[in-house]
Amino acid sequence: MSAPLRVLIVTDSFPPNCGGSGWSTWELTRGLGVRGHDVRVVHVEIGRPAGVFTRTYESQPVTTFRVDVPNVPFVRNRLKNERLWVRLGDHLIRSIRERPVDVIHAQHVMTTVPSIRAGTAAGVPVVATVRDYWPVCYWSDLIYDPSQPQLCPACSARMMLRCVQPRAGLATPAAWPLIPYMRANLRTKRTTLASARAVIAVSSAIARDLRQRAPELAGTEIVTIPNPIDMAALDAAYDAAEPPLAGPYVLYAGKLAVNKGVQFLVPAMTRAGLRWPLVVVGDGPWRGALERDARAAGVDLRVMGWRGRDDVWAWMRHAAVLAFPSYGPESLSRVLIEGAALGAPIAAMDTGGTRDIVTSRVTGLLSSDVDGFARDLAELARDRTLAASLGAAARADVHDRFAATAVVARIEQVYRQLIDASAGAA
Repeated sequence: MSAPLRVLIVTDSFPPNCGGSGWSTWELTRGLGVRGHDVRVVHVEIGRPAGVFTRTYESQPVTTFRVDVPNVPFVRNRLKNERLWVRLGDHLIRSIRERPVDVIHAQHVMTTVPSIRAGTAAGVPVVATVRDYWPVCYWSDLIYDPSQPQLCPACSARMMLRCVQPRAGLATPAAWPLIPYMRANLRTKRTTLASARAVIAVSSAIARDLRQRAPELAGTEIVTIPNPIDMAALDAAYDAAEPPLAGPYVLYAGKLAVNKGVQFLVPAMTRAGLRWPLVVVGDGPWRGALERDARAAGVDLRVMGWRGRDDVWAWMRHAAVLAFPSYGPESLSRVLIEGAALGAPIAAMDTGGTRDIVTSRVTGLLSSDVDGFARDLAELARDRTLAASLGAAARADVHDRFAATAVVARIEQVYRQLIDASAGAA
């Protein structure tokens, strides 16, 4: 039997208050613990008061490294990036010296650079998981114009000029001098990421874009391993979740933001001729516009706001259709994986890593534009036999591929290969 490992996980997000990346990090943490490894977690948090604190989550010790970041443009960016990198890197080096580790696993954008620097200084191999497009896009989403579905071809100075305008609005001229900083920031992220001993891309789309858009990573090992999902908990929800609403409904779950395609929901419902309620579990900056569009179109919109996982899973379990209109290049949607595991019939836009989850007309319906998305909604509403068949096939398909037990075992294998290679080179 292989010896237990000492693993330091450094993350931007962790339960109980977190999004999908935090839950994925938790499943990794818990899975490694179940396999007998000594796992430490450092969670970077923005808020007050600043400082280093300790807490536990389900018996897992967590060190919270909290920084106070004022909501002032540029100042905020420097403090969340360059200043944080130095402070967190120093903290990690001290922590490793006091209590050595075998491997460091960085989980997201704020924590990857300082983790790699600390690992390099301490002679510890570092693995970095990339869950979105932060190494190749300053905004992490490849969207240079939120009103258009086209994706940014490259993060050049010319394209940065274009992508700043819809974000800065009337303040655009004042933002232009920041472009050299933005380019330097992105360059530092890329060159530092290239120093990781291995990069885990959560989908084939992320792996492909890292290879194509970041030449600095040409010599870096990139492994495609999905986010781990707690299938046992989803199985329990499948069996036990009570219907939260009488009658059929279309469900959207997630952030109400333009890159998530929420602006397409009401037009698609209207074109599909659907009179079912459109239930939204989530919130975000597009909520007001979505509510106005729904009122104008006569769509029965019901915004539930953010809910706990059990509530979200109950809505998924009994949804007549799970609508996924995202046109941003989704890396690997946890909503889609969990929805599939709960047997929800899926209508999704074909973007990013979605094909790693959904096979068109086998485990869901995929479309390339709003008209196709509307047709898919209408088809699933009309043909309930097809909907049930796709939902059942999706549930069977994702169960083993994304189960935390299998995924964590693959990640442990990466750790051991790097540790063995480091020992052989010593």
